[in-house]
Amino acid sequence: MATTFKIHADPERRFFQIMAWVMSLIIVAGFATNLAMGRSTFDVPWQYHVHGLVFFGWVVIFLAQANFIAGGNVALHKRLGQLAYLWIPLMVVMGFVIMIAVMRRNGGPFFFDQNEFLISNILQLLVFAGLAFGALKARRHTGWHRRLMVCAMAILTGPGLGRLLPMPLMMPHAWRIMIVVTMIFPLVGAIADWRRSGKVHPAWLWGIAIVLGAQVVADLIAYSPLGVSLTEQVVAGTPGAERPMEAFMPPGFTM
Repeated sequence: MATTFKIHADPERRFFQIMAWVMSLIIVAGFATNLAMGRSTFDVPWQYHVHGLVFFGWVVIFLAQANFIAGGNVALHKRLGQLAYLWIPLMVVMGFVIMIAVMRRNGGPFFFDQNEFLISNILQLLVFAGLAFGALKARRHTGWHRRLMVCAMAILTGPGLGRLLPMPLMMPHAWRIMIVVTMIFPLVGAIADWRRSGKVHPAWLWGIAIVLGAQVVADLIAYSPLGVSLTEQVVAGTPGAERPMEAFMPPGFTM
């Protein structure tokens, strides 16, 4: 175990290990900052707690996997990797549960349009699952496996980044800006590839294209009559219906 968490001498393994730490710490920092500043609380419905356990559980799995492979513990990396086949579907289920709970409880973050928050969350969650399962399927092809998993994980940095960035100042494009910012991680990976070998692995290009393409599709659906109607149905008769569907600045809000 003493060698499991060392910084590996191999440049590529070291890069992915450091990337895993950076993404994981950003997610933790975002939620910790919100809690420290009183923007969030543990006094929330059960869905929030279960969702937090499941998604932070994935952060632990992702980080552990990066450290295991960097430390040369391939056997443990493979064994823990089997858990992902169950954990990813669980994340999708809890992602849908928390989306509906948030929408009905308070209408979602005020700096996002409700319809964009709902539809884009749904599609990006499915993209995460697709990229993560793609990475698992390509596990014998290390280049694809590592890079697709980072692209999938980049999507999950969104909630952490959204709590660190001044999102209210980015209205009405806060959601799109956040999605673009998450793509910094695969972009850094592509630059690292170029510097190491003079070429970029196609997994980065596929990952970025799929995430951004999904966002275009999500916006087309969200702002269509279908997307607006679906959003209205989700929040109908709940406190979430009391806020405007468009992003808005609450009275008296200060940064």
